[in-house]
Amino acid sequence: MHENWPELAAGLSAPLRELRTGAADVMKGFSALSRAALEAKALDTKTKELIALGIAVATRCDACVAFHAEAAVRQGATREEVLETMGMAIYMGAGPSVMYAAQALEAFDQFKARAAGTSA
Repeated sequence: MHENWPELAAGLSAPLRELRTGAADVMKGFSALSRAALEAKALDTKTKELIALGIAVATRCDACVAFHAEAAVRQGATREEVLETMGMAIYMGAGPSVMYAAQALEAFDQFKARAAGTSA
């Protein structure tokens, strides 16, 4: 295991809480943006989370990988859907995205195992 992704996400809870308190107006705006972007319309929320996971890989954001892998699990994404999404992220982000795609798959597997009550 390269990274413990659930632990990484959990470790950010306190700093994010401090940010929400210290920059309340900005974070309220970001929260509203997030809700609007994820609202199911022409695309369902699962598809939008897969897109976000692909973007997280292409932009090389570890915390984003963790949070969107977990959200993809919550939205019912399959491993096959994540793999196809990683293919697009690699296409758009080249070699460095290959490394992040492997990490995103690991993160998805860990969150999926945790949701199922097993270990990855």
